[in-house]
Amino acid sequence: MSAPVGTTGPGPAPAAAPPSRTGPSTTPAGPDPTVVGDGTTARSRARSRWRRARGWVLVLAFALPAIGILALPAPPASTTPGAPDNPGAAGSRALAQVLQRQGVEVTYVRTSAAALAAAEDGGTVLVVGDTWLMPEQAEALVALDNDLVLVNAAWTLSYVSPTAGTSGSGAATSTREAGCDDPDAVAAGTITAGGGLRAGDGDGTVCFPTPDDPGAGAYLALEQDGRRVSALSDLTPLTNAALAEEGNAALALRLLGRHDTLVWYLPGLDDAGGVVAEDTTSLTDLVPWVRAVVLWLLLVLAVTVVQRARRFGPVVAETLPVVVRSAEATRGRGRLYRRARAHGHAGAALRAGTAARLAQRLGLPRSASGPALVDAVHRASGRPARDVDALLYGPPPTDDAALQRLAADLDQLESEVHRP
Repeated sequence: MSAPVGTTGPGPAPAAAPPSRTGPSTTPAGPDPTVVGDGTTARSRARSRWRRARGWVLVLAFALPAIGILALPAPPASTTPGAPDNPGAAGSRALAQVLQRQGVEVTYVRTSAAALAAAEDGGTVLVVGDTWLMPEQAEALVALDNDLVLVNAAWTLSYVSPTAGTSGSGAATSTREAGCDDPDAVAAGTITAGGGLRAGDGDGTVCFPTPDDPGAGAYLALEQDGRRVSALSDLTPLTNAALAEEGNAALALRLLGRHDTLVWYLPGLDDAGGVVAEDTTSLTDLVPWVRAVVLWLLLVLAVTVVQRARRFGPVVAETLPVVVRSAEATRGRGRLYRRARAHGHAGAALRAGTAARLAQRLGLPRSASGPALVDAVHRASGRPARDVDALLYGPPPTDDAALQRLAADLDQLESEVHRP
């Protein structure tokens, strides 16, 4: 493919001469096919592109796994002890599923506000653990009209107290006989549990006594204001691991399956706000102008973004504020080439300028091919065609010394053609 000889600028050098040419001149040698006009090779270009892109590649290497992990769906089950969706040994999913098969609607909540809202429909409220319960939360639960089942959560109630030296869940687990006349305890017969409870004011029935304290037991039941309050000192009878042992399943199903609805409340660390009062005052109530100021700031931000945003459109030619001499522009461009070590670009610019001037001097059109220009210069200067082709279409220089030699040789060639 032929290349115009009048092209100037930092683009690639004119195309190499074809392998054959008519006339008395010698066939010129073609340039190295692995080197292009800007002095680079495929390997050097790939290395340069890798240096520019490796930062983004590293960012993507770390970001994509994180995005993938965040995009993964949440695990179908939890690992919280006593949770109705925990299939582990300490979970209670087996008990929740059995209750649902028997027609009991189980509502699992993690906050006191949700528990109080769900308890409005009646039924049974189960509280598993009271570590994160605040006093006002415990008082709100005690004030409910629902049946209340406390599992390892009797520490906040005045009429039920744990025995000294027990920590509730998993403490000194053993097999215990009912030892009382409570119907639920009698139906269970024996259970496996740890710890002990004692009625705080002497009211209530204590069952499944502890081996070392007959006055305390793992289960306490009492009637209060028309509703039934039951307490277990230990979570073990409700867990998946122990539900099939002894009479654990019988006691759990009788306690939690008494009504058609069951609110399964498991307090968590994020449930530390207590019961929200109805007369809570918000920030906008205290400072009514905050909302207007925020809206005004958002409007100002939107206007600023629109005003400062980059506009895209056709390139507009603008008059330069000063006139830059061509010599200064040439020297500035040369300094840029030198700073970037773009020997190939500089050599291509020198060759393109020399080729354009030679073609004009010899009367060749701008669309003249490379072989035609080489033949004309060969006849005008007397130099061998191979030497002319090497100067105008040879491999690009790779250092400052080669660039200087190329400039001197081109100047010498041009002076020979201009010779009278």
